[in-house]
Amino acid sequence: MGADRESTGSGRAKALELAKRKYLAGERLDIGRLAQELGVNRVTLQRWVGTRDALIVEVVWPLTQATLDREWAKVESLPGPRVPPLVGGYLRANLFRGPAQRFLLEENERAMKIFTLASYGYQPRLVAAVRGYLEDDVRTGRITSRLSLDELAYATVRIAESYAYLPTITGQNPDPAGAERVLDAFLGGHS
Repeated sequence: MGADRESTGSGRAKALELAKRKYLAGERLDIGRLAQELGVNRVTLQRWVGTRDALIVEVVWPLTQATLDREWAKVESLPGPRVPPLVGGYLRANLFRGPAQRFLLEENERAMKIFTLASYGYQPRLVAAVRGYLEDDVRTGRITSRLSLDELAYATVRIAESYAYLPTITGQNPDPAGAERVLDAFLGGHS
């Protein structure tokens, strides 16, 4: 039994690494092809990583956190609320550059489902991360609000999502600048 658990952990790690490489190369994540490349069947791969949607979340979340950290470093010394430009930068990085661009533009409806429904696990992580940045802005007096940090974080993420998924919602292009403007007004900026 212990060897099974070890092989499952090792298999999961290998599968996630392969999926990450494929995602970063702009390839579509396909469970069947990944299983074939790993030399296992689909059932084994799904036991390791879950469904395709679950795999996408596990591949994309660490990249999201890294993007947020990079964008935070860019805005950390700005005056006023820093979360609006953080979110704008995060959306621009995901919507107009790199592998996330392909996924979000080619599979916008799927991305919207995976990344906005709490049951997939991505959205709660994003809300928690944004809450941390908001907490810093509140602590340093850059944001004052009657809303709790949890409410601010949830609303901030939902506003960002509404601008990221415009192709699915309204047929319009994604609008990071619009998200940034609305968040600046929502969080008490001066734009």
